[in-house]
Formats: sequence, C-alpha cells, structure tokens
Amino acid sequence: MRTSALCIVCVSMLFRSSLSCFQCFVDVPDSLRLCWGHFLTEHNIRNVDACFRKLDRIFNNHERVIDAGRVGRGYDKRLKEILDAEILPMVEEFHKKLNKDTVYEERLQTAADNFIAAASKLPRGETCLWMLPSLCVSFTHPTGFQSAGAVYNCITCQYDSCEFPLDCPVKEMKATENSRIQMRCEVPFHLPDDIEVIWRVAEEVKTQQVDQFKEVTVGVDRLYSIPSTSLQHQGTYQCEIYSDQRSIVRLYYYLTVTPQVVAGHTELQEVFDLSLLSGWLLLPSPGGSPCSPLLLPSPLLLTACLTALLLLLFLSLGALYWSSEPEQTHHAEHAGGDEDLGF
Repeated sequence: MRTSALCIVCVSMLFRSSLSCFQCFVDVPDSLRLCWGHFLTEHNIRNVDACFRKLDRIFNNHERVIDAGRVGRGYDKRLKEILDAEILPMVEEFHKKLNKDTVYEERLQTAADNFIAAASKLPRGETCLWMLPSLCVSFTHPTGFQSAGAVYNCITCQYDSCEFPLDCPVKEMKATENSRIQMRCEVPFHLPDDIEVIWRVAEEVKTQQVDQFKEVTVGVDRLYSIPSTSLQHQGTYQCEIYSDQRSIVRLYYYLTVTPQVVAGHTELQEVFDLSLLSGWLLLPSPGGSPCSPLLLPSPLLLTACLTALLLLLFLSLGALYWSSEPEQTHHAEHAGGDEDLGF
C-alpha cells in the first residue's frame, strides 16, 4: 500500500503542466526506477520526491535543455535516442540501490550537459517569434514555411509549426461581371478573442506593397463580400488580423473580373466548338490506337466542304428552274393555238 501511494505521488509529479524533453522521452517506470534509491545525506533518509525536484531543476525547467530540443521535423526520434543513451544506463545502475544525493546531482547534470551538446548539433527548426499562446508568426527559416519548418517543443512534447508567414502569397480569384464574390480571412491556427480585422484594396493592380492599399473596412468581420462585381472591383484585396495592436497575419486576394459580354462570347464559342466536335469528327488513322482521341478537320477542309454544299445547292436550284421553263413555254403555245381556232 505504501509503495502504491509513493508511485501515485511520483507519477503525479511527472505529469504536471510543465513538461520537458526528459518527460517527453523517458518513460515513467524508468523515472521511478532511477529515483528509487535517492538518499538525502543531510537527513539520512531515502527521498524520491527530492529526486524528482532535482530532475525538474536540471531538465524540466532548464532553458538550455529546452532550446537544445528545438529541432526540425523528424528529429525528435534522435532526441529520444540521445537522452536514452544518457539516462537508461543510470536507471540500470541505480535501481534498488541507495545513492547519495550528491551522486545524483553530478550524474544528472553531466547527462543534461551531454544532451545539450549532442542535441544542439541536430538540424534546427525555424526561428519563431511567439506573440500569443499557440500562435507562431514571423520567420526566416531557409526551408520555407508550413510543416517543413516545424520545430519540436519540449514543453508541449509536440511540433509547433509556423503555418503562415506574416505576408502570405497572393491567392488568385476570378469572377464574372455582375456576380457575387466572397473572400474569407481564415487561418489554420487558433486566434485570440480580441482580434481586429482590417480589409484594404489596391485597385486594378496585383501587389503586396503596403503603401498601395487603401482601407475599406475595420472591425471583427473576417468575411468580405461584393454583392455585384464590376470592372472597378478588379485588384488586390488585403486582409490583416491584429491582436493587442500587433499584426498577426496578412492575406492577399487578387480578383480578376471578366466583362459579361466577353463571358457570353466565351460561352457561345464553347457551344460552337462542341457542335463541331459532335458533327465533324474524323476517324483515327489506320495505324493509330482505337482509343486515341478523335481529331477535328482543318479549317481549309471545312471551307471546301461548305463551298461544295453551297455550289451543289445552287446547281440543284438552277436545274429545277430550267426543267420547269420548257413546260411553261409549251402551255403558253397551246393556249395561243386555241385562240386562233376560235375556242
């Protein structure tokens, strides 16, 4: 019963809100075995709690240990290997044996120093400016942004990724004249409650130059809507999110507006092309694949076919006309003969 209570106390100490690279990678049973024989020389007693407080001081709350653990994505496994190589031999050596607190102090400090030296040589993640909880912006890591620049955080035991640079790339948007268009100022990370959203526009140009934008709305609405677009709406729209008078992120949308007449002509052209495709398809060549796409005839061939059809039509009309002309003459002569006979 006493042993169980001791284990519960130790585990509760391990899972406090403050984590570290030690608690991220060293299993709880190994930590308990490591601290089992911690002996306080001054009081001449075995004290496991004092051992965990020592681990807190040397590893969990050690800024250099935490900084050394800020490695790039995929290198957290190497952090575990480095720390296991320092801690696990001590676990086997100290388990079920009493060791003075001074021995623990010396051996654990050496392990921490070795971890810092080895972990600091691993590839780094991006350098992030932490402005708000769970929010990381502004960075210059050469590998770029998104998950490729994620950095391991020994405080949370997970990767923190700068999902967006302060200025995001321009996103292309298209709309037809007199249509409705909406732009959303959305980001894939948590935003604080006290945000301010400013929408700006740079008319007719595609740009990210701040001095070319003029302010259009200020508030908390992250949706910008244009009920009926016109050619004057074409240009770059900027959405900037602030919190506590600090800029968090800027998103850009370049809107292209197509005139309705041009759009109508485009639709008619598509209908005409489909009509030609359905009525004037050519069979594939004998050596071609039966599954290969069919080809349209050349414009010259189409012109020749249409000319031949028109010529045939005119010839047919002419033949009909000339064939009916003798019959009309015969009827006229017959009528004249009747008159001469006195009928």
